[in-house]
Amino acid sequence: MYPQEILADEEPKYLRRQRPVEIKRRKFGRKAWKTYLRVTAWAAFGFAGACAAYGLSHFLLTSPEMSLVHPDQISLAGNHNVSRASVLEIFAVDRGHSVLRIPLAERRRQLESIPWVEQATVRRALPNSIQVELVERTPIAFLREGGDMALIDVHGVILDRPIEGNFHFPVVTGITADMAPEDREKCMQLFAGFSQQLGSARAGAMEQVSEVNLSDAHDLQASLTGLQDSGAAGGAGAPVLVHFGDSDFESKYETLLADIGQWRATTGRVQSVDLRFNGEAVVNPDRVALARRVAAPAAARHGTKHSRR
Repeated sequence: MYPQEILADEEPKYLRRQRPVEIKRRKFGRKAWKTYLRVTAWAAFGFAGACAAYGLSHFLLTSPEMSLVHPDQISLAGNHNVSRASVLEIFAVDRGHSVLRIPLAERRRQLESIPWVEQATVRRALPNSIQVELVERTPIAFLREGGDMALIDVHGVILDRPIEGNFHFPVVTGITADMAPEDREKCMQLFAGFSQQLGSARAGAMEQVSEVNLSDAHDLQASLTGLQDSGAAGGAGAPVLVHFGDSDFESKYETLLADIGQWRATTGRVQSVDLRFNGEAVVNPDRVALARRVAAPAAARHGTKHSRR
């Protein structure tokens, strides 16, 4: 009934879906090959570096050229009283080992445990040597403990007397090996101050000091010889025990030198002097104590007080 053209215009028009175009990519393109080559090169370099590092470390740690074999490979400096044998004994466990395996900090602590060693430095000297440098302690007095005689430094460290060595020091007593290290150091600091102040008062004053008792931290007792009237130099005499207290040693020593003649003129023989009292000197205090115990007036007259200048 209707014309064919009209019917054709009213029919819906459908568009056919287009199929996607597949683009095939080449798996081994130019850019991909560059990346693979770069990764392969880095991997090869890394492997070669690891092999070289392993070979080098194996050589350094196991090669005989790096090993400590002979005692001559250990050089020692700064030792005067420490024997070379005592140092080599510490490194005996390292014989046959590479110098890179030697624990330097531990060996340094072992060296400093030797009483004479105050400070130690240990260094490697490649390919197969060890350098040791020591700083030894400086003794300032002889220490008498019972029948034994040793040396002692300013820090209270007791030192064995070396076979060789010429030392000229006064003798100190009142310090024992079983004392705490800080107590020994405190006593020796008192002695060091005493020595310094006497040296400032008069050159060679410590030559007159034969023995110092440090058993009382508040009363340094020193035995002095060669004291002359009015502090004149030279001459010899009976030792005089002097109680110096714990301070002002220089002025007390000058008082002793200046007044020893007057004290002898007044009391006769001077055996001991107590200078711990401000402005006064007690001559022969041991006689005074004895006189008080036995109530003997004749003995008491020998213990008199004198004003200090």
